[in-house]
Amino acid sequence: MPARFLPPPAAKRTVRKLGLDIKDARLRRGLPAGIIAERAGISKPTMVKVEKGDPGVSIGIYAAVLQALGLLDGLAGIADSQNDPTGSATSLERLPKRVHLSSSKKTGA
Repeated sequence: MPARFLPPPAAKRTVRKLGLDIKDARLRRGLPAGIIAERAGISKPTMVKVEKGDPGVSIGIYAAVLQALGLLDGLAGIADSQNDPTGSATSLERLPKRVHLSSSKKTGA
């Protein structure tokens, strides 16, 4: 039997915060957990796990719950290149300092 994956502490804290934020969003809308669970196509016990930020719940289920709350668009932009300054800086560092044109392009014929 494979070993159970244990996420690092920072990842656990982040998923726990996501769960609490989902619960707050549901409460702000005045909706019971059972209704959101039904709209997301999950069981109420799974909804409880989502709201507790259980890292064992799949990201697909978190996405379904966010969609049920009308918040799915925020998930799509998390790793978007526009929200990744480290990746952008690294890409810029790898750009060549000079560009050499081949001889066929220099003549313009």
